Parts: sequence; C-alpha cells; structure tokens
Amino acid sequence: MTETTAPPATDPAAVFAELYGHKPHGVWAAPGRVNLIGEYTDFNDGFVLPLALPHTARAAVSPRTDGVLRVYSHDVPGGVVSLHAGELTPRSGHGWAAYPAGVWWALREAGHPVTGADIALTSTVPTGAGLSSSAALEVVTALALSDLYDLRLSAAELAVTGRRAENAFVGVPCGIMDQMASACCTEGHALHLDTRDLTLRQVPFDLAAHGLTLLVVDTRVQHALGDGAYARRRSACEEGARLLGIPMLRDLPHDGLDAALAALADAGADASVIRCVRHVVGDNRRVEQIIALLEAGDVRAAGPVLNEGHRSLRDDLRVSCPELDLVVAAANEAGALGARMTGGGFGGSALVLVEEETADAVARAVTKAFAGAGHTAPGIFAAVPSPGARRLR
Repeated sequence: MTETTAPPATDPAAVFAELYGHKPHGVWAAPGRVNLIGEYTDFNDGFVLPLALPHTARAAVSPRTDGVLRVYSHDVPGGVVSLHAGELTPRSGHGWAAYPAGVWWALREAGHPVTGADIALTSTVPTGAGLSSSAALEVVTALALSDLYDLRLSAAELAVTGRRAENAFVGVPCGIMDQMASACCTEGHALHLDTRDLTLRQVPFDLAAHGLTLLVVDTRVQHALGDGAYARRRSACEEGARLLGIPMLRDLPHDGLDAALAALADAGADASVIRCVRHVVGDNRRVEQIIALLEAGDVRAAGPVLNEGHRSLRDDLRVSCPELDLVVAAANEAGALGARMTGGGFGGSALVLVEEETADAVARAVTKAFAGAGHTAPGIFAAVPSPGARRLR
C-alpha cells in the first residue's frame, strides 16, 4: 500500500545523448522536500523543519560558449526550449523552462560568467503536490552550473540563487525554505532552518528506530501558487508586522501573541491579517515544540502538534481544501498519531505520522475515504529523510 522509495528515474545522461548527440559533462540531482512543520513562516524570517525526499530532479548538463541555454524535460510534453542570454526577461513566461532559465538569469545578474548550457532533465518529484518540484529544478540547475563553471557556490548560495530565480524571474513570491531544503538537507535528518540568517542544524529524524512511519499523501489536487492566493497571505503578514511596529512577524514572541492580536483588532486590522499573524507566530512555536520532542525521544507526542498545525492552516490561514481535510480526518480516525497538510496548500499533500505496524491500514483507510467521496485515489508513500543536492557522476 505504501512505497518507501522513489520510483525509478529515467537516466538523464541517456536522454541528453540522444537529444544533443554527445555525452554530458556530468549528472546532478536535487531532491524534493516535505515540511514537517513551519508553514508560511519562511517569508516572515521564521523557523521551518523540512526533510529531503528520495524523489529527485536530475540534470545531465554540458556548458556552451555562445550565450545559448537549451533545456529539455523528459517529463513535460514538448521539445527543447532554446533561449539566448539577450532574451532573458523576468516574468516573460517560458512555462516550466522558466525555472532553469531563471537560475541562469540569476547567476548572470550576480556577475557569474555562465555562457550557456545544454540541459536534459528528468524528475521523480510529483508536480503540483506541494513537494517542491520547482525548487528541485532550480537547485539542480544551480549546482550543475556552479560545478561546470567553477563558481564554487555554497549550498546556501545555491538556494539563494534558486529563490531569486523563482521570486524575480518566474514571479512567485516564495520564501527560502524549499531551496534550502533541496540544497542542504542530509540523510536521516530534518533541517532546522532559521530563515532570517540561514543558520541551520541537522536534527536526527530516525522514525524507524521508534517504530514509526511518516506517510506523505498526495491528494492529486494540483495547486498553483502563482495565482495570487499565496501573495495575498504574504501581504497580510507584512501588514500585520507593519501595524505591530516590528520588522517581521518572527519578532513577535509567542507569549506576546494574545496582546498583539488584541492590539490589531483595536487598530481595525482586517480579520485576515489577524488570522495570518496568529498562524505564523503559532507555527514558529510549533517548530520549537517538535524539535524539543524529537531531541527528547518523545516522537509520538509530535502527533497532536501536527493536528494543531493543520487546524491553524485550515481555519486561520485558510489554505486547506476538502481533500486535505479528508486525509487528516480519515487518518486520525484510523489510528494515526497526527496529520496535517504540508506545503503551500490549495491542494498538494498531507503528512501522516503513524505507528509502523499500522501504516498500511491507515493508508487503506485514507484511500477508502477518497473513493467514498468520489475523489481520485491519492498517492501514498513513506517519507525517508534523504540527502540534499549532489553530483552523481
């Protein structure tokens, strides 16, 4: 019922050779991610706790010297997309190719002498599932170009390049979490990231040692964060910080939340602003709570914190959807320790923390609930903390 590994990946080197007529200079990989807790906190300078998945975007790449970028995706219909450096204009479309093209643009804007590349991409990261397929594309492209052009960018610099590509070139106002997770996660750990200064530490996350499993349930409901809903919530957070007279919501301590919410109400703040402030400050606290539980070995107690996080995303941030709510309700009714939606919402995936011995039964219960509601069957697999971006050969 549940898969523990990513599906087999098509070899991008073979795709590259068939497409461009010669072998690539190398092959690189960058993973998708799932976020254990800390949602919509990264653009508020807050805390997040993602882990990398075994599902990766892979890129076979060779450099060019003529100012041309050619990109091809084995997983997206259509042929090679060819762009010249002089044609790189932010927010000018290009579909999926905007992500690798945006990385090339961002590197050139930063002054790096990246004169072009031929790229063939394959991916096992589900698209539209809230598992950061776009960040994986950005990071794998950034790493390949850094290696090929001897830029010697650090993992954090790769992530910052990817975020700039997505923010300024593609036009999605995302935070830094997805790219940092793809670039910096390590096997067997969750990444505790402070998105203000990008300090990080690896938190051991060996659920099998505790007899537990973390399921990812892809609802198959495609989400798109460029439609304005994400941006509206970001604006509401910024408005909340402005009204409270603080740089970012990160600067509001949890023990001052009630007073801050009352002050916002007295100032006539929109209800959406008040709800966003409550969620962000609460989720920053939930990150701290789950880390403390992991470090104390009391992993099962993280379940109720996940449930609380889902209620906040559903009721305060209002980014859930009926399918995500159904996953959480059906999983908990079947005996899960806790569950919540993960990622930007409006579709995508949910996380379910379960006893290892009940994982299949919980997965069956969720699948049955979807069938009963007339939904497409979900995809369900076990999240195994995996390594971040790396060169394969």
